[in-house]
Amino acid sequence: MRVNIYTKLNARSRCNVDCNTKCNYTEYRCKIHGASRERKMKALLLLLVAGMAVLLLSTAAMAAGSNTLTVTSSVTGTCKFTSATSTLNFGALDPSVGTAVDGSVTTQFWCTKGTTQTLAAGNGAHFAAGKRNMLDTGTSGDLIPYTLTLTPDGGTNGGPGSPRTLTIAGQVLGADYTGKTASTYSDSVVIDITP
Repeated sequence: MRVNIYTKLNARSRCNVDCNTKCNYTEYRCKIHGASRERKMKALLLLLVAGMAVLLLSTAAMAAGSNTLTVTSSVTGTCKFTSATSTLNFGALDPSVGTAVDGSVTTQFWCTKGTTQTLAAGNGAHFAAGKRNMLDTGTSGDLIPYTLTLTPDGGTNGGPGSPRTLTIAGQVLGADYTGKTASTYSDSVVIDITP
């Protein structure tokens, strides 16, 4: 029995050395060794392919990140006068003449490009009987009515770099000043401009 075992061990040793040995045991053993090596190589190859796939997927996932930024703003429609004050002076009203007296003054304004201005004159500080009035700065309390018209030039609005001209015209009728006290008369009117 021991000799047989020794012979089988020798056969195994030879199988490890030479798989071409023609014996059933050797062929069986060589087939097992060959299959085992083949399985190990396949497993190693599968691991390598799986590792490459994971690496490629993680790289693709990192490269795929993106963000779309929407940038917005707006331009405010604005209208401004270039000067805060203007003076419309009718000059000296002569009761001996008694004719209508006209006066005018110009001022500058600008509005945001693409807007249309709206101009409005207030009623003044001494509005009465549906009319704007200049008040005697003395003690008489006399009023001299007058009219106002606002006429912008025919240009288009182009922003602060393109100022436009507003003509402010007024009129005092002769019948409204011939019977008034000799004095200085004044009023204050706010003119508004909006886009």
